[in-house]
Amino acid sequence: MPSGIIDLHGKTWAEALTEFREFYNGAVPASSGGAALEVVHGYGSTGSGGRLRTSLRNYLERQSQAGILTYRTGEAVDGNPGHTLITGLKPLPAAGADLAEAIWEHCARPQTTRKIMNAFRRHGDPQVRQALRELESQKRLRPMTVGREKGYVAV
Repeated sequence: MPSGIIDLHGKTWAEALTEFREFYNGAVPASSGGAALEVVHGYGSTGSGGRLRTSLRNYLERQSQAGILTYRTGEAVDGNPGHTLITGLKPLPAAGADLAEAIWEHCARPQTTRKIMNAFRRHGDPQVRQALRELESQKRLRPMTVGREKGYVAV
């Protein structure tokens, strides 16, 4: 049975990620041997998986591969695709990683470098370019040509 539950219904992915990270990091250091957490995210209005559920599970998969947590989908546990059960092992990375996550999400459809830079200009060009390089080196973004311009698409 989870010791902590968070409901992310109605949030954008950026809002949900920030709230989830705070919730998770607040629960994990206080635990011994792993914190049992539940994230209620809904299953999407189409029933085939909403953006929030898909984005969260993609994020959890990357954190799982890094040994930070383990997770089980609700459909594998009790047939309910609207939640995910997590065992927190270590704290999540600092919020600076949010920029890379946001860029990766933005590139779900091919985007030109110019459009990416414009969409994230408040972070500053050097930080956006660094996040693009990191995502490309992690093979999470694939460079491509969009029209006549260089661009990226999320992998």
